[in-house]
Amino acid sequence: MKPTPKPTPAQRESAFSHEATTTPASSRREFLWQSGGGLGGIALASMLAGDTAQAASANTSVLHHPPKAKRVIQLFMSGAASHLDLFDFKPALIKHHGEPSDFGEYVEAFQNGLGPWLRPIWDFAPYGECGKMLSDVVGDLGAVVDDISFIHNVVGKTGVHSQGTLLQSTGFNRPGFPSMGAWISYGLGSMNENLPTFVVMPDHRGLASNGTKNWDAAFLPSHTQGTVVFPGREEPIADLFPAKQADFISKRSDADAVELINRLGRRHAEERASDGRLEARIRSYELAARMQLAAPEALDLSQEPAHIHRLYGLDHTPSEFDKEINAREETVLFSRKCLVARRMLERGVRFIQIWSGNDNRFPRRNWDSHEDVRRDHGPLARGMARGSSALIQDLKQRGMLEDTIVLWTTEFGRMPSSQGGKGRDHNPYTFTNWLCGGGIKGGVTHGLSDEWGYKPLDRKHPTLVYDIHATMLHLLGINHERLTYRSNGIDRRLTDVHGHLIKEILA
Repeated sequence: MKPTPKPTPAQRESAFSHEATTTPASSRREFLWQSGGGLGGIALASMLAGDTAQAASANTSVLHHPPKAKRVIQLFMSGAASHLDLFDFKPALIKHHGEPSDFGEYVEAFQNGLGPWLRPIWDFAPYGECGKMLSDVVGDLGAVVDDISFIHNVVGKTGVHSQGTLLQSTGFNRPGFPSMGAWISYGLGSMNENLPTFVVMPDHRGLASNGTKNWDAAFLPSHTQGTVVFPGREEPIADLFPAKQADFISKRSDADAVELINRLGRRHAEERASDGRLEARIRSYELAARMQLAAPEALDLSQEPAHIHRLYGLDHTPSEFDKEINAREETVLFSRKCLVARRMLERGVRFIQIWSGNDNRFPRRNWDSHEDVRRDHGPLARGMARGSSALIQDLKQRGMLEDTIVLWTTEFGRMPSSQGGKGRDHNPYTFTNWLCGGGIKGGVTHGLSDEWGYKPLDRKHPTLVYDIHATMLHLLGINHERLTYRSNGIDRRLTDVHGHLIKEILA
């Protein structure tokens, strides 16, 4: 294979040269330094360059082929959701429930989860015209199951949460690599001027394994990293507005601080002309100024009509099933994030991550159900299904689903054998992802697991995370082998040296 020529500094800045037609960085810096005026001056400078920047970001000539989609929502179940209790129906586990598990080979368990076979915790039933078998606890997804493509033979590389989470979010199972959202932000640019390109909504209880590394830019330009939003909190976006206790800040002191920042910025730029971090800081100030107006409006769910609140379950009376599994709170929390995500997509956000589950206190409120699948999965799964179903229906009725990809994922699955009677151990050997929306064929199942849901039925041809990433980039108009960035002498890419299109799920 012919080696890729070493890119020039300008090419390293952007694989698709988004910035080539925008105001040069030096000119913008000079304008900011000369204008003064704090965030107002920064916002003005950004507005003056807005038309050209927006045109450059929307320039379809940077695409490798015509796209089917332009936006992505990644729903990440932190802790490892059980495919066997949600989506991957296994009658053999019902038939042999309680019998000693026999895998026919040596099994390396993460803990001691090789007890007797454990049947699905909830009953399954067919849904939709496709007749897909879903667990009762995710039955709300039945309303959209004909739009979804399920993949049951996804294989990971590790049973360790931190590594498995990084593999799904960055394509590598070790730190130091950009997230998928950062790659897509880098490759396609922004569709809006007033909100981030890449937004992350963590679980309200905290961050998943690896923390911010899951949405970090790593060696890509810093402006491609995710911006964290906590819908429902008093301060959804940290430090967007001055803290209440900062009433001692006057206009004069603020102006002095801005003047000092500008002076330090000039000195930094003069001494480090090739360092792009100053440019990233300038971009962050520009965006912060615009977000002070745009973000509160995007987060204001009171603007939504009553029927939308009902669709997402934000005002419904809990059913008996909800009460039984204590799902009301989780439904509101997850659905709120899904509705905010739809509002942000409407306003031009390119990539959104929604995280579910992060609480290692007992009883657990994450998906790592070693002790009790019913207790742990029940509320989370019910809330996830209601919010996800509403999101898909909402996008569809607005004509947005056709160019928005929805990806449901988790770091690995769980074992068909029991752990401690009611729990399940880690299973990286096979698990489920599902996708729907822009360019995805609905109502299909691709890639089967074996009769136990332990490993792929066809062990020679599993689905890897690289294949899912390659397929998503393809739908966005990007050849995954050509989206590269040189770091430490290596042309890096999201899919490393792997990845094949999953043609069977393409519409």
